Amino acid sequence: MNPDWLKSKWQKARRSIISRMMILALVVVVAGIGLRLTLLRTILNEDVVTLSSSHQLAIAEYAARDVDDKLKLRLEMLSGLAMMSSPRPDNPVSEMSEWLAGRRIILSFFPTGLTLFSPEGRILGASNVPVAEPNRAWLTQVVHDDKAQVSPPFHLADGTPVLAFAAPVHDAQGRVAAILVGTTPIAADNFLRAVQDEGVGKTGSFLLVSPQDGIFVAAGDPRKIMKPVPPVGVNPLHDKAMTGYRGAGVTVNADGIEELSAMVSIPTTGWFLVARTPTAEALQPVQHIVKLVLFGSALAPAVVLGALLTILFYVLRPLTQSARQLHQMANGETQIRPLPVVNDDEVGEVAKGFNFLLGVLRQQEQALLETQEKLRHMAHHDGLTGLPNRAMFEDRLDQALLRADRQGQGFAVLFMDLDGFKPINDQLGHAAGDAMLRHVAVRLLDSVRKSDTVARIGGDEFAVLLDDVTTAEAAAVVAQQCRANAATAVTLGDRDWSIGLSIGFACYPGDGMSAGELLRHADNSMYRAKQAVKAAQ
Repeated sequence: MNPDWLKSKWQKARRSIISRMMILALVVVVAGIGLRLTLLRTILNEDVVTLSSSHQLAIAEYAARDVDDKLKLRLEMLSGLAMMSSPRPDNPVSEMSEWLAGRRIILSFFPTGLTLFSPEGRILGASNVPVAEPNRAWLTQVVHDDKAQVSPPFHLADGTPVLAFAAPVHDAQGRVAAILVGTTPIAADNFLRAVQDEGVGKTGSFLLVSPQDGIFVAAGDPRKIMKPVPPVGVNPLHDKAMTGYRGAGVTVNADGIEELSAMVSIPTTGWFLVARTPTAEALQPVQHIVKLVLFGSALAPAVVLGALLTILFYVLRPLTQSARQLHQMANGETQIRPLPVVNDDEVGEVAKGFNFLLGVLRQQEQALLETQEKLRHMAHHDGLTGLPNRAMFEDRLDQALLRADRQGQGFAVLFMDLDGFKPINDQLGHAAGDAMLRHVAVRLLDSVRKSDTVARIGGDEFAVLLDDVTTAEAAAVVAQQCRANAATAVTLGDRDWSIGLSIGFACYPGDGMSAGELLRHADNSMYRAKQAVKAAQ
């Protein structure tokens, strides 16, 4: 076999990025491991979340039943005691208070006191002093509903969060004669302390929520107790629970922590209990399994990966060098120039493409510069005559003032208005009028020096800035030259037309020290010249 042919084939294959990519196929091993880990993590996450949701829902149901049983027990005890009491209008408060204080077993469930209220809210007896008084509107609601119920949570005078339980007391005719109210701290050992102290897993906790009051009744986090629930939109799963949803799901709480939450109703009060656990804790077994699989799978391709990284360093070195040159050009460290084509391979094609793009961009840049120059010229010159416009004339006048102030050099300003221009427009049309304006512009340029400025400042008005002209006599000479040249006949339509000029002028500094003063003086002078022409006609 011909050695030269083999050498040629080898060099061609060595230059080709496609050949090099065949080496990189080893990366598929690593990609396969990553894909398997991703699928494994996804499947395990779903299974663990489903299993944890069921487990957490069972915990929440158990805890909710316990809370509901404690609420029912207190309502039943209070209702039974209400049937035993028989307040009469003539019963002294002290007698009823002594009777209530003697209910020691029941008082163990209502440690902050038993109180007997009249339907109007007057205290008929109390086991504790001071008396824990719930909201009067709630007492009125108890009388109206005529059934035992639980109050919204409220604070005692010392700040202790409590709940009140009420049962109506009936007289012989079955009417509500009084309301027996028992209060208990929410955090009492035999009441809801377990909701606050017991956790779910290692870092999870419970929340007891009153949707009708919009507050947390009890919580594993002391900061949340008796505090308003998050506003709508902060926690979507909580928003669903507030509107009646019960079940489990994954959500992000108000503190920005993703957690697994299970919501169960408390039928007696219409509250709901939330058992919540950070998903990071729930998914810890998945992370452990993934780490084991990753460790086992990473050993085999580690050697291959190291070899590939070494090969890639040499294979992609031309591309890296090109990228480095591009960064240097972008940062202004080197001049923008075509990239060198080292090899006739795919990297070389990229360099050729960049060089072609660079040529196109330079052409577009040149075209843009030309367009900008045209726009700059249009912004400062009259489109009809090509003379400087008012803005450019005023700018040059300001420069002349600065130069005169610095060097003590005078100058003059001429203001001109065409006489007899309107008949040309009226009889021959605007095209003829434009031709006359261009004719006047050319004649005015012929009347002054190249260092002077001739401008069209609007309509049929022109202005001339004369450098180094300090006397009215010199300005008058130039004005006369302008009149004479402008009066040269020009053929418009089928006859020759000539135009006259009314010219006013002002000299610096005799006629003014500022642009405004000079322009006003020249304008007034032109106006007087215009009136003189009309008077002569």
